Amino acid sequence: MHGLLRALILAGPTCSGKSALALDLAQRLNGVVINADSMQVYQELRVLTARPNEQDEQRVPHRLYGVLPAAHKGSVAWWREQALAAMQQAWSAGRLPIVCGGTGMYMRALTDGLAQIPESAPDVQQAARALVAAEGAPAVHARLMAVDPQTAARLKPVDSQRVARAWEVWQ
Repeated sequence: MHGLLRALILAGPTCSGKSALALDLAQRLNGVVINADSMQVYQELRVLTARPNEQDEQRVPHRLYGVLPAAHKGSVAWWREQALAAMQQAWSAGRLPIVCGGTGMYMRALTDGLAQIPESAPDVQQAARALVAAEGAPAVHARLMAVDPQTAARLKPVDSQRVARAWEVWQ
């Protein structure tokens, strides 16, 4: 590759054939399939997510499938760090990283990077989630609109996870 590191990204909707295509391409191109589906990182969700079966995983290397227990809270920042490491390992082994999945946020984090958002204290995180649980995401979104309209404008009022996180960061 003469110094140029390449990767292939396969993204698209659920049940569109991404995994089968990734497997086929990995076989033909000496690739490593790297998961970019937020649910497929969890060990216990094999059946619910159409994760590659053991035969597929033996045919070509697969990374970041079933690596977290369901009780562990994953994050896009964690996934990005792991995906970049898996890509580096593939390049070092002379293989093509094939990033495959339908989680757009993961793909954007990989290609565009992540904003530097400060970590919050656990009590602030808990308070933000409790507020959303008690009042609902739209009500907290309205509060956020009053104090940080720029951030609030980028969020859907019903997206409880992102609204809670934005409130927590603002706090």
